[in-house]
Amino acid sequence: MERFNTMALGAAFALLGATAGCSASDQSSPVAATAAVAPAAASGQNTAAAKDAGDAGPAIAAALPVVLVHKTPTCGCCGAWVEHMRAAGFQVQVEERADLEPVRQRLGVPYGKGSCHTAQVGGYFVEGHVPADDVKRLLAERPRARGLVVPGMPLGSPGMETPDGRVQPYTVERVEPDGTTTAYARHGQGAAP
Repeated sequence: MERFNTMALGAAFALLGATAGCSASDQSSPVAATAAVAPAAASGQNTAAAKDAGDAGPAIAAALPVVLVHKTPTCGCCGAWVEHMRAAGFQVQVEERADLEPVRQRLGVPYGKGSCHTAQVGGYFVEGHVPADDVKRLLAERPRARGLVVPGMPLGSPGMETPDGRVQPYTVERVEPDGTTTAYARHGQGAAP
């Protein structure tokens, strides 16, 4: 019994440590206040995509542009999202910053659509826990847009996986050149493809 309690306590600290230092800033939605999550690898989700990317090897990584991720040094869920992108075949460079707001302003991320990390890829920005497949679709379609956003930090999104595999319904939004947003993809229970 003592071993179980020690293991449970260790797991709780690991879950809390994954989000230590994360905050979706003052732009976040209420879902940003969600507490404990596990790193991406713990849930087993997206394993098929990771295997597919792993089977293709360097050819996929060479065909995809490098992703530059701006994140705070202490954010565990941002690191898990970086690993999600790498597993999908992207090469990722990480730039740690104490304040992401100047990056968001420079790139044109709309107010109220912020999350805990901001990435740049192929001339677009990617704000928050956007799935790699949605980023690949954006790069393939090359629409006139600024980028993609997932406001806040929805449970079950890449980097925000839960031990029980739950996915809170969320929408990836495309940011148009004028700063307005439109639904680009829906994920989670009852989401339309």
